[in-house]
Amino acid sequence: MPTPTKGPRLGGGPAHERLMLANLAAALFTHKSIKTTETKAKRLRPVAERLITFAKRGDLHARRRVLATISDKTVVHELFTQIAPQVAEREGGYTRITKLGFRKGDNASMVQIELVLEPVTPKVKKSASAASSAPAAAAPAADKTPADDATTDATEGASESELATDTNEVVDDAADETGTVTAADDAEADEASASTDAPAADTK
Repeated sequence: MPTPTKGPRLGGGPAHERLMLANLAAALFTHKSIKTTETKAKRLRPVAERLITFAKRGDLHARRRVLATISDKTVVHELFTQIAPQVAEREGGYTRITKLGFRKGDNASMVQIELVLEPVTPKVKKSASAASSAPAAAAPAADKTPADDATTDATEGASESELATDTNEVVDDAADETGTVTAADDAEADEASASTDAPAADTK
């Protein structure tokens, strides 16, 4: 809870300051947002958040503690039944102060203090998300069984045998083509020699 600042009190004395802060807190709980000076808002923040903490307890003793500060039972009922459930998941920081500029005349700093009633969104830690993703990535590798390994090996062996068969067929085809070309060359050589011998015989 924020600590009240030290220095001159608001109003003429301590009793006047307590009544002023109680009225500001009642107005804040009623309208959910009020405009006031920066000094009054900073003094109001710890008082209002302390009353909201009592309202989150919800028991009779806490209600009486709040009634000791705010005498309006309607405001106290609204604080316990409407505001407290909306900030049940929030751990402190129930108010927000926004600067609005300076007031004309005395140039006082004006702010808007309001209740933070938005739902709390939990923060996700990066280390936790990385740690959760690592086991998820390792799970598929662990799910692989020996049967799957045997199937993979058999598939690889079959692929290698098919590749060897294809290689042998290519070699055989090349050999057949080479033999055919050699036979054709031999036939052409025989025809050429025969034609050479024939003119020689006629000359004789």
